[in-house]
Amino acid sequence: MAIIAGSRRIRRTPFSDGVEASGVKGYTVYNHMLLPTVFRSVVEDYHHLKSAVQVWDVSVERQVEIRGPDAAKLMQMLTPRDLRGMLPGMCYYVPMVDETGGMLNDPVAVMITDDRYWVSIADSDLLFWVKGLAYGLRLDVLVDEPDVSPLAIQGPKADELAARVFGDKVKDLKFFRYGWFDFQGQQMLVARSGYSKQGGFEVYVEGTQNGMPLWNALMEAGKDLDVYAGCPNLIERIEGGLLSYGNDMNRDNTPHEAGLGRFCSTQTAIGCVGRDALLRVSKEGPVKQVRALRIEGDLPPCDRGWPLMDGQRQVGIVTSAAWSPDFETNVAIGMVRMTHWEPMTDVDVVTQAGVFPAVVQETFWI
Repeated sequence: MAIIAGSRRIRRTPFSDGVEASGVKGYTVYNHMLLPTVFRSVVEDYHHLKSAVQVWDVSVERQVEIRGPDAAKLMQMLTPRDLRGMLPGMCYYVPMVDETGGMLNDPVAVMITDDRYWVSIADSDLLFWVKGLAYGLRLDVLVDEPDVSPLAIQGPKADELAARVFGDKVKDLKFFRYGWFDFQGQQMLVARSGYSKQGGFEVYVEGTQNGMPLWNALMEAGKDLDVYAGCPNLIERIEGGLLSYGNDMNRDNTPHEAGLGRFCSTQTAIGCVGRDALLRVSKEGPVKQVRALRIEGDLPPCDRGWPLMDGQRQVGIVTSAAWSPDFETNVAIGMVRMTHWEPMTDVDVVTQAGVFPAVVQETFWI
């Protein structure tokens, strides 16, 4: 069994003590921090997530804070999504691109005030790109990583658990909206969001010292709800078509290739550094795009990209795959060329354990 060696380059989180006490069995490294990957088993965690409620240490969703008179200007430079309608209390999913239109990250942006934002990032060093733009263009902003660590409450019983700790008004939050709620005299930002399709909240915990008190309070309040420590679940996220930056798309892909064109208002997002490149892409259309796939057979773990083949011709790549107990098939996400992305198209998947037949699906499963 491989072990992750600890060092100052791989940071613990404010909730690591609780994660370890809950019997974590595996980690990955994400944004230079420990991210739990399994507690009981991936399949057991999957069934529990869909039936009860889990508390997730997602501190790895590091925040890039942008504040100052030019904060809104810099935010719009980062994304092709038009942010002019964004107001405090709102969260926006914002693909972020470089000057070529290639994706650098797909974070959730939280507007705290007119001149202050938190950008809750996926796994990449976006902080340095944002700092570089701010310094190079002499913008009147401060860019930094604050001491803010998200804790997620996910599952069908998430509303009840959150209400027991933050009060019943938390149930009134609409999707991708947030509010401030008291916890032991501390105001905490709670958003209706999260990296699952089961519903729930993310609590942006300011101050490392506040991490374990909140963790313990949620665990105590949820005992009769069958609360359990959990983590983003591979099977459930593939079923729901939730993309993983660095796995399912990266800097070589535009938002349109990642199926995120609906979050791009390129015509009106004036100031986005990749706007000119994306205008050409939106006009011509992508030549490859993310698709759902069903794969037959006893697959090995998908720890690498698997070529999608039509005979001797590669027509795409499988980026994530897992067996789905609920749908009784292997579910997968792949980047597929336009010649083969129509639903019910047959292709072959070349894995380290052999070749398996696959079919392009019309939609994801949930």
